[in-house]
Amino acid sequence: MSKMGEKIAAKRKDIGLSQMEFADRLSVTRQTVSRWENGTVMPDIDKISDIASILGVSCDYLLKDEIDKEEADKGSVPSSSVGRILKGILGKKVKLRFCDGETDIDLFDLAVTVDGFEGNWVKVSAVDKKGKSLEKFIPLSSVLSFEIIEEG
Repeated sequence: MSKMGEKIAAKRKDIGLSQMEFADRLSVTRQTVSRWENGTVMPDIDKISDIASILGVSCDYLLKDEIDKEEADKGSVPSSSVGRILKGILGKKVKLRFCDGETDIDLFDLAVTVDGFEGNWVKVSAVDKKGKSLEKFIPLSSVLSFEIIEEG
């Protein structure tokens, strides 16, 4: 197993994605992900950025053997002003407002808990109107705003 393959496999498992889910997000086959993780082939250079984004790590982390997991985990939420705002809603109940044409029908008009961030995705959980628990990854690009719900 290559160092890059080990890193991809470990981070993918850390964020709770199966090889199939990961492959779907990258528009590749599950077998391709398996070959990357086993080190039999390396990802195409044009996929490295997408892989890093989904895994919430830097391209340097994937490409350089000397960068360890702890260093990579530091970057899971960007240190930019947007990253600091996103950190502020972590663990809170929020109402999502979606961009035009991007509404997630499962989450429409529900208060959700922000569970984490994985690259350009936000992981949320909620209980729907029928009492069913939902866990979803939502692309940050589809979210127009987060409204923090006051709990009393």
